[in-house]
Amino acid sequence: MPKASEKKHTLPLGIVLRKSPGVTRWAKWVWRAVAVLPGAGPANWRELRREGDVVEYHAATVPLELHRTDTEAYLTELSTKVPSIYVVLRENTELDSGLEVVLATASPFDGQDYADNGEDIVELVPMPPALRALVREWVDLHYKEEKFVKRQRNKSRTDSVEDGIGDARVSQLTDVYRAPNAKRETVH
Repeated sequence: MPKASEKKHTLPLGIVLRKSPGVTRWAKWVWRAVAVLPGAGPANWRELRREGDVVEYHAATVPLELHRTDTEAYLTELSTKVPSIYVVLRENTELDSGLEVVLATASPFDGQDYADNGEDIVELVPMPPALRALVREWVDLHYKEEKFVKRQRNKSRTDSVEDGIGDARVSQLTDVYRAPNAKRETVH
């Protein structure tokens, strides 16, 4: 259970990935994050279920960190139709599976940042009810709505001085773009 004095709450979160045959000749396998297991123990690609060519693995257990400064993001996620955990995967050719579980987060803002970098795969997995309740409790403990403060304008006039126009060595205002000491030729 989270405490009000905590700045961060960490929970181990198991990530379940499903491997199924690809539908095109370019993708031999399709990987999807399909479930999360709150409070899971360590795992390293432990097979959970097999149905023909489709296999589900408890791929990894990563820490789900809830920070009290991110409560607005968690509240945003909790208000969606299906509150989800963002699972970040990265291709890694050194592993047999070819995928590495990088992290899991309840923040849609963090999930979007990882999706935008173009190198990571971000999967949404629905939060189980117990995990949703934990995140809701964390938000209730730490969320503080910030009062909107409208910025006050500086009422000084900035249009009355022509600052930075032309050459500063030219003292007259009539032709500020002419070069200093340039003699005008008169046509006779």
